[in-house]
Amino acid sequence: MVTLSAWPWGNFGNLKYLLYAPLAAQVVYSWAYEQDYSRALWCLHILIICGLKGLLHVLWSVYNNMLWVTRTLRINPNGVDFKQIDHEWHWDNYILLQAIIASIICYISIPLVTMNSIPLWNTKGLVALIVLHVTISEPLYYFLHRSFHNNTYLFTHYHSFHHASPVPHPMTGGNATLLESVILCVVAGVPLLGSCLLGVGSISLIYGYAIMFDFLRCLGHCNVEIFSHKLFETLPILRYIIYTPTYHSLHHQEMGTNFCLFMPLFDVLGNTLNSNSWELQKKIRLSAGERKRVPEFVFLAHGVDVMSAMHAPFVFRSFASMPYTTRLFLLPMWPFTFMVMLGMWVWSKTFLFSFYTLRKNLCQTWGVPRFGFQYFLPFATQGINNQIENAILRADRIGVKVISLAALNKNEALNGGGTLFVNKHPDLRVRVVHGNTLTAAVILNEIPKDVKEVFLTGATSKLGRAIALYLCRRGVRVLMLTLSLERFQKIQKEAPVEFQNYLVQVTKYNAAQNCKTWIVGKWLTPREQSWAPKGTHFHQFVVPPILNFRRNCTYGDLAAMRLPEDVQGLGTCEYTMDRGVVHACHAGGVVHMLEGWEHHEVGAIDVERIDLVWEAAMRHGLRSVSSLTR
Repeated sequence: MVTLSAWPWGNFGNLKYLLYAPLAAQVVYSWAYEQDYSRALWCLHILIICGLKGLLHVLWSVYNNMLWVTRTLRINPNGVDFKQIDHEWHWDNYILLQAIIASIICYISIPLVTMNSIPLWNTKGLVALIVLHVTISEPLYYFLHRSFHNNTYLFTHYHSFHHASPVPHPMTGGNATLLESVILCVVAGVPLLGSCLLGVGSISLIYGYAIMFDFLRCLGHCNVEIFSHKLFETLPILRYIIYTPTYHSLHHQEMGTNFCLFMPLFDVLGNTLNSNSWELQKKIRLSAGERKRVPEFVFLAHGVDVMSAMHAPFVFRSFASMPYTTRLFLLPMWPFTFMVMLGMWVWSKTFLFSFYTLRKNLCQTWGVPRFGFQYFLPFATQGINNQIENAILRADRIGVKVISLAALNKNEALNGGGTLFVNKHPDLRVRVVHGNTLTAAVILNEIPKDVKEVFLTGATSKLGRAIALYLCRRGVRVLMLTLSLERFQKIQKEAPVEFQNYLVQVTKYNAAQNCKTWIVGKWLTPREQSWAPKGTHFHQFVVPPILNFRRNCTYGDLAAMRLPEDVQGLGTCEYTMDRGVVHACHAGGVVHMLEGWEHHEVGAIDVERIDLVWEAAMRHGLRSVSSLTR
């Protein structure tokens, strides 16, 4: 019996999908070489139903993760973390199992049942199916489900796998062991096979019941209460006919109650109805219009490009839980995503993207509905600044402590690194942070202490200036690439007199042909990289990162930090960053919040505070991520 807790294809990974190949091959072969298409049509129906089941779960996941729509109706306020996502990674195993069982039944019954004998619709079949579901499937599932909870062996070895997901999610509904999935196949198969054996089955009945069964399973495991309490007050009988997300969530919270499949009637008959079921449902619905918990910290992010938009957790949860990479099989979705992007440009406002909790502090990421290329369109800058300003004012209005600006949202040419908003609204209670101080600290702490010379591009930028001034005080000779003598001299004069000679202006890349430490703040072409000597390491703070062109050199990632280990509910990777890693400007806002600093961090970087911010980050458990790639 223990072997039924594992799936036969458990070690196959994504190769398990090859098990659908025989069905597809049968369809092609029958249409090409056989005159009787019955078997091919049934195989095709099985493939289509499996595809629809998978799509149904994805659409439910999309809705569940659209936080700007569902945040006020969420039942469990916690986030789904990486551990739960990995646990539910193969949630669709049961769909593959159903395909295999259905194909076996198909091959056995084809001589007896042809496509011509199964009509498209049969009203009697619908009646028979409902009767069979209510009288057999519902009580059978209730009895078995309750037995899995009451029997310690069955729960420990089988059902505990399903309950290992702390926050209900549509994918949780299909995540179970082999034994439970076989039982669910039987429960779902009785009405379908029964109606067909009674001679009243139909194609629409098979499709309808198979899809509706999964629809209701997803509904029950959705962490969003979608039913109005007024519906059950107007028609009280519905309380016993259909369960709600709140109803089933109570089963996951208090596992001795609410065992039913879809109909609470059987919990009433079995005396296992949670007495709080309808009151909690009503409470959630009534509080939908009320202000929920206010985040202590907000990271104001933006889109990068159209392809990376499909990395969002409300599109594909599994992809969002991994560092972003271009997936060519998603290219067919590009036109649709592009149209959505245009729609967001016209109508959308800043929205809640994701959240996590750190030491009882709620941290949220809000998304400005703009993509990277839009920040470089002169006619779009005012609209972008309006979006950022409205987000800051909203954060101030609801009581957010710190709001940190991501990458292009703090662009110097756009808003002076946030100074535009602070100067315009001097009475802001929310602290506006660009996070560049910690970004500079991360880059500087990656540079070995024995380095005596560096080559700096983007030298007169906000970060470039701070890095140059800090390194010269450390006795490091800084070759500052800039054509502007005026800008160079302005920065040089900021350095203490005794260190000014460590700052050297250069105007060409060949000036660094003997320097093995490059700090890149301006995008480098392969030709420009070719001036670096063998063994050079490219530190960088340029967005997007430069191409890894040189095989005999190493490339650092963008400045980033790993969040403390006690972070909770984090299940989304930040663009190309690893799990649990965020951009340094994001981490800078977190440190600002944890320290309780009352000043804004906008405009030029205060070089005197670089070490202070770094020490604060270390003290709170954040760690630098300094990886080298060849």
